[in-house]
Amino acid sequence: MSRTIRRKHLLAGLATAGVLGVGIAAPTIAFAADTPTPTPNASTAPAPGAAPGAKADRQNELAEALAKELGVPTDKVTAALKKVREQHRPADRPQRPSAEDRKAALKDRLDQAVKDGKLTQEQADAITKAVEAGVFPGPGGHRGPGGHGAPAGTPGK
Repeated sequence: MSRTIRRKHLLAGLATAGVLGVGIAAPTIAFAADTPTPTPNASTAPAPGAAPGAKADRQNELAEALAKELGVPTDKVTAALKKVREQHRPADRPQRPSAEDRKAALKDRLDQAVKDGKLTQEQADAITKAVEAGVFPGPGGHRGPGGHGAPAGTPGK
């Protein structure tokens, strides 16, 4: 009888080791796999260093293409897209502040940092200039897929 129990323990141990081996190996192989990076096509991808308005430009291009395909006026498609976006916006999600509001909030934060001695006025001016030049694209300096200031294409932190 003890021999049967030992055999069961041995089989259970081997099965556990196999499951753990697969559990460790599968993610490692998945991360190591060379997946081709998708290449954006010229009609949907913003140009390198594109201004924050590039998203609006892409949306306008989409509306124009849909209007042409459906045979309806572009302004009608644009209005329909806007209506659908508003309907699908979560109720608890606040309206995004305008570019002017974000710029004013940044100025207030930089002024406070200068007042608190955390930044010099020259540093605050350099940050403002960098934001205006598009060095920190998107609202709040977020860079697309990476988010939170991470370089585009890297996972969020």
